Amino acid sequence: MINLIKLEFKKNKFGWYSKGLLIANPIILLFICVINYLEMLEGNDVLSSVNEAFSMLGILSRVVIIIFAAVLLSKLIIREYNSNTISVLFTYPVQRKKIIWAKIAIVCGMTFTALLLSQLFLDSAFIIVNHYYNFVPATLDWRLIQSELLTILVQSLASTGISLIPLYFGLRKKSVTATIVSAVIVGSLLNSNTAGFSLSSILIIPIILGVIGVAIAYLSFRDVDTTDIV
Repeated sequence: MINLIKLEFKKNKFGWYSKGLLIANPIILLFICVINYLEMLEGNDVLSSVNEAFSMLGILSRVVIIIFAAVLLSKLIIREYNSNTISVLFTYPVQRKKIIWAKIAIVCGMTFTALLLSQLFLDSAFIIVNHYYNFVPATLDWRLIQSELLTILVQSLASTGISLIPLYFGLRKKSVTATIVSAVIVGSLLNSNTAGFSLSSILIIPIILGVIGVAIAYLSFRDVDTTDIV
């Protein structure tokens, strides 16, 4: 499996992924800060606490990274099914399942790492910016930090599973477009914020959806060793 993962990294160029994150994260931070600054000039408050700021940053980063995950799925799996190059891969003296799960492991690993590091960066950067501009009253204590770190870990794990849900739609249509559009819809519905509330804020919901995403990946390829590629 490790060798297959190494081969995928040699075969595919993933520089766009890290570059995309390096561009997206500062834009997310800038967006939140500018909105708050403009509202402050008008005497309004968008965010009432540092927890709410962390939540908004998390929502935006998860939507972006779930879409990035869909692009990864499209490049590694959907496009190969669409062009039938997957048939060539399946002629190798390696179990088909191992080939597929190596690809899924790459998507999950990169997605989880991106979610974790992005949220840590955004939270830390916001605390620094907030120190100078006082967007929200920030009284950080160890309990708040522990709670946020736990939330980041759980949300990252759950969102990694959720990022596999578009695989179902992409495989049905063998379509890159269907994969990415479904990721946009799933990410937006789960993380849409209405009056400070989003479905992802109820942790059990993203956890359940994450399990569903993993189940979709498993069921999609459980018979891949014996199924003909059409």
